[in-house]
Amino acid sequence: MEKIIDLHIHTNVSDGQLSPKEVVDMAVRNGASVIAIADHDTVDAYSDELFDYAEERNLILVPAVEISTKTKKCGIHVLGYNFDLNDENLKKELSKLRNARHDYLYDVASKLEELGYVLNTEELDKIEAVTKAHIANDVVSNEVNHELLMKEFGHIPSKGEFIETIMNEGCPAYVKKASITPKDAAELIRKAGGKAILAHPVAYKYEDGLTDEDILELVKEMKVDAIEANYHYVDRNDNKIEESGHWKEFAKEHNLLCSVGSDFHLDDGIRPVIGFKNWDIEFSKEDAYKILDYLSN
Repeated sequence: MEKIIDLHIHTNVSDGQLSPKEVVDMAVRNGASVIAIADHDTVDAYSDELFDYAEERNLILVPAVEISTKTKKCGIHVLGYNFDLNDENLKKELSKLRNARHDYLYDVASKLEELGYVLNTEELDKIEAVTKAHIANDVVSNEVNHELLMKEFGHIPSKGEFIETIMNEGCPAYVKKASITPKDAAELIRKAGGKAILAHPVAYKYEDGLTDEDILELVKEMKVDAIEANYHYVDRNDNKIEESGHWKEFAKEHNLLCSVGSDFHLDDGIRPVIGFKNWDIEFSKEDAYKILDYLSN
């Protein structure tokens, strides 16, 4: 990878571990030249101070967001780039989605408590962009829940396994969260002057059973020009699944650009870190310039 770019990173403003400045620091240490912080339903990581901090370290910081949406089949994440961070309509809709997250928190907490789990709901409610990951981590990391977890799982599950077994659609603590459609999210991003990209199609294949035909239908409905093809997926059992080649071929076949993102949340020794320093990735200089040129025009 001649030009190291990473267009999908999370901070502790949503469900990541590092602060925005710490993300910049890791990106610089790992040799990245362009990054995008794409927190869930919020752009609060961005500030003039952060842009200056990145610029002082010769790092290009691209405004981004990851919007949570829903189709009839499953949840879909839509990535937005290079939009106006002060667009009032976008800020209003993101605020609605964040408020819906807190309604969801209390509804799912009620179901989890009925199942016998203990949650620190008041502490979770203090997180502005609270996610399933926050909730699941609170459950599995609480020793009070370990006896029940051992009974149900035979081991202490990861937060991902807990989500897929207990919280997702069709599971005992599933709660439908208020959301918008992928098409509406993509249009919202474009109206704010940005570009929309379909996040990690490989995840929808393994978590939700979507086919290539389903993904193509989604891309057409959203009217996007790119997908996050270069993405290293790790399943709930921490198995690494590398299908970037398949999704790059998919993109080529359907005249789509390929984006690249680590989806970094924390350095757990398994998933990619910022800039993919711990994973091999084939992303050419030509592909890097193509996606960056697309996002900037």
